[in-house]
Amino acid sequence: MNLLATRLTSLSPSETFAMAQKSNELKARGIDVINLSVGEPDFNTPEHIKQAAQKAIDENYSFYSPVAGFPDLRKAICSKLKNENGLDYTPGQIVVSNGAKQSICNVILSIIDKGEEVIIPAPYWVSYPEMVKLAEGKPVFVKSGIENDFKITPEQLRQAITSKTKALILCSPSNPTGSVYSKEELQAFAEIVKTHPHLYVISDEIYEHINYVSRHESIAQFEDIRERVIVVNGVSKGYAMTGWRIGWIAAPQGIASACGLLQGQYTSGPSSISQKAATAAYTGDQGCVEEMRKAFERRKNLIVALLSDIPGLRVNNPTGAFYIFPECKSYLGKSYNGTTLQTASDLAMFLLEEAHVACVGGDAFGAPGYIRLSYATSDENITKAVKRIKEALRKLS
Repeated sequence: MNLLATRLTSLSPSETFAMAQKSNELKARGIDVINLSVGEPDFNTPEHIKQAAQKAIDENYSFYSPVAGFPDLRKAICSKLKNENGLDYTPGQIVVSNGAKQSICNVILSIIDKGEEVIIPAPYWVSYPEMVKLAEGKPVFVKSGIENDFKITPEQLRQAITSKTKALILCSPSNPTGSVYSKEELQAFAEIVKTHPHLYVISDEIYEHINYVSRHESIAQFEDIRERVIVVNGVSKGYAMTGWRIGWIAAPQGIASACGLLQGQYTSGPSSISQKAATAAYTGDQGCVEEMRKAFERRKNLIVALLSDIPGLRVNNPTGAFYIFPECKSYLGKSYNGTTLQTASDLAMFLLEEAHVACVGGDAFGAPGYIRLSYATSDENITKAVKRIKEALRKLS
């Protein structure tokens, strides 16, 4: 007799957290592992944000918050959307959750019925298809590669839409590739979405503030489809607040209400202290955001240059987030100590064990033949890690 619910049988474990766990196990044995597997800024949360949390504790913000979040935080998010993105939302259209991951899952569970299709450009963040499966929907993957900077085309999107398509998930800047869609590219997608009145767009913009080419562009800016776009964002990446667990959606009122209803039954509102910290993040000095963005851009330039010097790796130049996604196909099929590396995940494990550098195989992101490295670490660690990778790859034959 199976004691677990059948919905769990189709779910895969998170490859990024699995690799992080393996690297931590090696560290516990005294091995010097450089972890480039997890997408987490290495900066501390800015002081004024921490002070706001301390003040909230002193003022006894230790009780339940409204399910959708404190009114002052939702107002601050509306102001941010207006001032930074030119988007008009009311506090009632904002739902604050326990991280952007829950925000996305809330939306998918609220709009996807059994058998409905969700278009997911590949490479994709590992959790998107698993969330769709949890809702008993069907992930439909649209593939792209390094030759087009991992961005799908309008024609690919058009061909992927069927009578069963309910949603498109867009992530820009992208995890795992660092690609950023331009206003013109998003407008082309919006023109297609406009002709399919039952198609929603879930726009994951969590890496908004880590952009190296221009101002951030949101597909929600196009009025013709605004009522079918759900913006997902949060404080984790731009403000170095991953552990505070604050994400949010800005959505049409009906979807916001549905997500609030759902959240009210299985988590309620997120941490009251974290919400006060997030309010300070959005209303306080934004200099810390730009300071971290500049550091990430410097690190990006460093890792691109270093990886480009490794024979057999094909590297592009990411324009956002803090990931690089080199093609490693030339190393697959090679061997070391009698073991043949068949997949990119095999290569990632080889690099962990031989070079003591943790990365993630592209198989987990729907992109066999690639690996993902996060450069959200110091220049010194990046330089040391790439040197180790280069030396380890030389051992393959």
